Amino acid sequence: MTSSTTNSEALQDAFGEDGQRISPKLLPHLKNYLIDIDGTICEDIPNEEPERMATAQPYPDALETLNRWYEEGHIIFFFTSRTEEHRPVTEDWLKTVGFKYHGIVFGKPRGGNYHWIDNHIVRATRFKGKFTDLVTKNHTIEVFSE
Repeated sequence: MTSSTTNSEALQDAFGEDGQRISPKLLPHLKNYLIDIDGTICEDIPNEEPERMATAQPYPDALETLNRWYEEGHIIFFFTSRTEEHRPVTEDWLKTVGFKYHGIVFGKPRGGNYHWIDNHIVRATRFKGKFTDLVTKNHTIEVFSE
C-alpha cells in the first residue's frame, strides 16, 4: 500500500562517532509502528483456525486510529504470528476492512512475553482493549546494565 510518505522518504542518513555511515533513522516527527493483528486490531484468532480469519471483526477504534497515523505520514507495519500460508487471507482481509499500511511481517514468535532488543530506540505499548492516542507515562523497565 502507499501513502504520501514511503519508508525510504522518511529516512535520514545517520553517522557513528567515527564518521562512518550507520543504519538510517526515521525523521524525528515520524514513528515506525509495528502492530500485531490478532487480538490487537481484531478479534483474537489462532493460526489453528484460519477459516475464521476472513471474517474477523475489526476493532473500529483500531481502524480509525491506524488509518489516521498512516495519513499523518507514520509507517504502519503489521507484525503477526500468522504464517506465510496465511498471507493471502490476511492481505485480503486488511484490504476489505480498509486498513492502510506499508507492509506485513509474518512469523512473529507465538506465546507473548516479548522482549525486543535493538540498536535503535524501541518503545512498546501493550494493547489492553482500545486504541487511543498515545500518552507519555513513566514506568520501570528492564534495561542492560551499564
